[in-house]
Amino acid sequence: MLPMLGAAGITLDRTAGQLGPRTLASAICERIRAEIIAADLMPGQKLNISLLAKRFSVSLAAVREALSRLVSDGLVEALDQKGFRVRAVSPRDLLDLTRTRIEIEGLALRHSIEQGGPAWEAEVRAAHERLLALPRLDPIGEPRCSDAWAREHRLFHEALVGACDSSWLLAFRTILHEQSERYRRLSTPLAPSERDVEGEHRRIVEAVLARDVEATLRAIADHFQRTTDIILAATPVLLGDALAA
Repeated sequence: MLPMLGAAGITLDRTAGQLGPRTLASAICERIRAEIIAADLMPGQKLNISLLAKRFSVSLAAVREALSRLVSDGLVEALDQKGFRVRAVSPRDLLDLTRTRIEIEGLALRHSIEQGGPAWEAEVRAAHERLLALPRLDPIGEPRCSDAWAREHRLFHEALVGACDSSWLLAFRTILHEQSERYRRLSTPLAPSERDVEGEHRRIVEAVLARDVEATLRAIADHFQRTTDIILAATPVLLGDALAA
């Protein structure tokens, strides 16, 4: 039997024994996760289990399990007797998230700088070059972050902390990155044209490769804070009541 291609592009291989319920839920979970992070599913949006099951051609139970996993990751909220919705956003949450992310990212960068060798340095340079080679904005349609650039941007920041050997620290960092990515995607149409994102990345790379921990921490804090400031300044234009709570 050939794999079934769900409406959202998930390959659902229904061959006996090749795709159990947990594997199916994982595939759906990752697709919904990607759509939440990319802001294709907007903050506060209700997630209708029946519609999602129909869209993915799967059972209600598989969708419910996928959404429950996303609740654990903080991307989805469970509503008492009312199903699920994409986790809401707010200025207070954004400020708390940014402060925490600066602290955790800083710790991971410090470990990486202290422990990284020539191979790590080479990967940082390579990841930076790959990012520079891509346009940041999608050239077609509404102004939004290019999916290809977003993928390389994630890999670039992962390369920076690639020599950190603390699995717990990196796990917390990933959670914070996903939450921050939602806000960053929402901020893209608002970012002033004079913002020099490439320059921000270059300063981070230079400080990291110079093994200058304090300069690295300042550069990463500035990089994260600029996105936060842009969102907070333009909140009424972007989401109105969604971010005004």
